[in-house]
Amino acid sequence: MAVPPMTKWNTGLFDCCDDKSTCCYGFFCCPCLACTLTGHLGEHHCLPLCDILSPSITAACGLPLCVPPAGLSVRVGMRHRYAIQGSYCRDIMTSCFCGWCSWCQMRREWKYRTKNPVVVNMQPAPVVLAPGRF
Repeated sequence: MAVPPMTKWNTGLFDCCDDKSTCCYGFFCCPCLACTLTGHLGEHHCLPLCDILSPSITAACGLPLCVPPAGLSVRVGMRHRYAIQGSYCRDIMTSCFCGWCSWCQMRREWKYRTKNPVVVNMQPAPVVLAPGRF
């Protein structure tokens, strides 16, 4: 099976003005945006709520949690699904310090990838008949 070539994100992390509806959705209700996107990607809609609840639960147990688990896992999963260049370290930094921008970027990427389907033209194999046989 051929490995698809690595691509870049369709938009940058801070390119919110490229899609104003996603920008407004993420700004005014980022948890709703995250839950919607996670559902579109085939995961449970409530998965991003772990990012909201996990820090308080783990801090109550004495374990500080800095990395949002759902945001990071969805970002890494999207990078692998669409063969987007990047690294785990960059995903961790983006999820920790630019969480809302990360969700907006992932939403823009999902809209771009689902709006522009890849068309594969499959031609049937030519049929060769032996001479004298019909």
